Amino acid sequence: MCHMSACAFLSYISIVILKIVPLQRVKSRSQFLKIVTLSIVFCGSVVGGNVSLRFLPVSFNQAVGATTPFFTALFAYLITFKREAWVTYACLVPVVTGVIIASGGEPSFHLFGFIMCISATAARAFKSVLQGILLSDEGEKMDSMNLLLYMAPIAVVALIPAVFIMEPTVLEVFASVGDQHKFMFIILILNSTMAYAANLSNFLVTKYTSALTLQVLGNAKGAVAVVISILIFQNPVTVIGIGGYTMTVLGVIAYGETKRRFK
Repeated sequence: MCHMSACAFLSYISIVILKIVPLQRVKSRSQFLKIVTLSIVFCGSVVGGNVSLRFLPVSFNQAVGATTPFFTALFAYLITFKREAWVTYACLVPVVTGVIIASGGEPSFHLFGFIMCISATAARAFKSVLQGILLSDEGEKMDSMNLLLYMAPIAVVALIPAVFIMEPTVLEVFASVGDQHKFMFIILILNSTMAYAANLSNFLVTKYTSALTLQVLGNAKGAVAVVISILIFQNPVTVIGIGGYTMTVLGVIAYGETKRRFK
């Protein structure tokens, strides 16, 4: 909710006050419903991902997230009927297979955490396809900053009940921010500001490439996160798990090469 509040606030400043880009109006009820759907799905993907981190190590969470391109290709075909070259789909096979192998070799596997993680992954893929439609479709086209301006406040409203249900002590935490907590509070503000930059970049990449490319690029970040999380949290990994992670990363590299050749 802090992330989306920052996105709403900074988007308003950028568009209305600084006038970096012209303010766009919502053109139709259909477009508004798509923006609402995008906001709700986005919230679901983030909440599901955060809940899964209570049960799964970051490394495994990122490995499962690497299957996002598979779901993105599936939703893109079902919603927009957009088809990729068969070689592109073939490259997604090791991405998914690697995660299946890593799941079998994960000593900290938790079924509920895995279900939440895979649900968040599918929601993230659906969000990418929907935002691609809103950013690129001739009938719906919005620029990235305006889409974030409309999406963020809806997401904040949707997250308010989730906050009080899942984190009932959150107001007490904010009220007790003293000298010993000021540093953490500053980090939260900085983190929320970075979320604005991340979401804006996310939309720009989707607009100028594709939803599928965005998710495959995200897997490069995931590979780095796997290594860093293992170093920081010292969570146990097995040879099978490492083999699965490696297969997923190789699939991502192969995907990037096929997209370059068949562009």
